[in-house]
Amino acid sequence: MLGFVAVCDLFPGTVCGDPRFTGGDGNIFYFHGHKDGDFCLLSDPNLHINAHFIGKHNPALNRDFTWVQALGILFGDNHQFYIGVQKTATWSDESDRLIITFDGEPVDIPAELNARWVSNSVPALSITRTANANGVILELSGVFTIMANAVPITEEESRIHNYGVGPDDSLAHLDLSFKFHSLSDNVDGVLGQTYRPDYVNKLDVSKKMPVMGNSPRFVSSGIFSTDCKAAQFGNGDNPQIAMVTGSGDA
Repeated sequence: MLGFVAVCDLFPGTVCGDPRFTGGDGNIFYFHGHKDGDFCLLSDPNLHINAHFIGKHNPALNRDFTWVQALGILFGDNHQFYIGVQKTATWSDESDRLIITFDGEPVDIPAELNARWVSNSVPALSITRTANANGVILELSGVFTIMANAVPITEEESRIHNYGVGPDDSLAHLDLSFKFHSLSDNVDGVLGQTYRPDYVNKLDVSKKMPVMGNSPRFVSSGIFSTDCKAAQFGNGDNPQIAMVTGSGDA
């Protein structure tokens, strides 16, 4: 039986909070981007994952506090999967705030632990609830497993970190854990590059908050856009993804 998964305790491949990443190489780093922006987390020939960031500007730091509000996932013959968190003023753990769509159609999963949805068009794609609300596991068999929890910024977190969260918005966001099974050697993106066999971490990992820069390289024009400078989507082929999605000649 599944239970609510504390995704931020799982390494590597986690994206949590004001985004703190644990890369494929096991090292922790931060990537702040900017609020209301879309950024490429991972791009491979047949798999592309963008994240939409929400945030609060902090003039003292001259940057935004940011969190991942949604993922846009493209795979195979341009299948599009979306998972996001609705803007929420007052948070309740019992109220499901996840929005999930596949190829533009809403995905309806009963609000109960272990409830499961399987795609009719791509049987290898499934979603399973890890709680009655706000927690799911998304799986494309043989390609990826993504655990996602919708969580708010608590008053205590806001006080400690000076996030400035007000009563009108709890800054509900996704905490995420990724596991990939068939990436190419050319995978790229904020997180994706850390899975490359030739990746060299140039950050000072001894710092309390090693920050990955070069944000413009990862900017996408939309949640399902593949126009970031790091994009690999459509560049070549990945037979494993073609096989499980029924795309291509596989």
